[in-house]
Amino acid sequence: MAYRLPPLKTLRLFEAAARHASFKKAAEELALTPSAVSHGIQTLEDWLGAKLFARGPGALSLTEGGRDYLPKIRAALETIARASEGVPGRRANGKLTVSVAPTFGMRWLAPNLAKFGEAHPGIEITLDTSQRQVEFPRDGVDVAIRLGRGDWPDLTATLLFHEWLVPVASPAIAAEIRSVADLDRFAPIRISTARDDWDSWRELAGAPQAGPGTPPARNVDSIFMACETAAAGGGIAIGRLPLMQAEFAQGRVVPVLGPPLRSLSAYWLVSSREAMARPEVAAFRAWVKTLVKPQRRPPVSRA
Repeated sequence: MAYRLPPLKTLRLFEAAARHASFKKAAEELALTPSAVSHGIQTLEDWLGAKLFARGPGALSLTEGGRDYLPKIRAALETIARASEGVPGRRANGKLTVSVAPTFGMRWLAPNLAKFGEAHPGIEITLDTSQRQVEFPRDGVDVAIRLGRGDWPDLTATLLFHEWLVPVASPAIAAEIRSVADLDRFAPIRISTARDDWDSWRELAGAPQAGPGTPPARNVDSIFMACETAAAGGGIAIGRLPLMQAEFAQGRVVPVLGPPLRSLSAYWLVSSREAMARPEVAAFRAWVKTLVKPQRRPPVSRA
């Protein structure tokens, strides 16, 4: 007996609209118009004979039936996506989407991509540098480079290299830093996507937490902005090596209270187990591993 299934396209629309609590945001994600999403949801509700969303002025929320339906549909879509990724003998389609943090992509990956293109001219790469941790396989990303400890459930993680931490400041501020206590005179610069940097460095250095008189933090959204803020004298940032080597070489920021300490976090190449079987993913993984060299403490000049 044939399966009684609603139109499969409408299930994608439902999952995206429920996740965003917005037809407009779901439309942006799926490259559709909000009216197309609304029409698709209506088609699904008509097929089911039940309302999935409560629509109010400027608000969208799931009904009781929608809340019950969502996790089951999400699990089913993920099963279909993983099964499709892992089909043995699946031929290459020549496309690869890589998720990477903006500064890492700019400083480490992008300068090397020409070499990948020379080795694999038939693969078209798309870099996703959105400031979020993508979800496999829902987000349509094949492979990601993540900073962490490699303990992501259900994913394959390949260690690339460790990160090293050291406080950095403009040369003028660095000249005033002689002890950990001196740090409390200047604003700490914090990165929104790595807010534990300062805590991590203090723990590794055996240093006490910041005192109550420390100026308010300067919050930025990337390593690049943290470095620019420090270089302009806006406070002290945690330098993350090897991504700040260029600034050290130029003398725009200098390390204080070194030497750099190896973080508990590292950069990892991450993908779903099913995607690893794809020729493009396997080729990219093998290529990235050729760039990784045995790692020692990065050499930097101390202020």
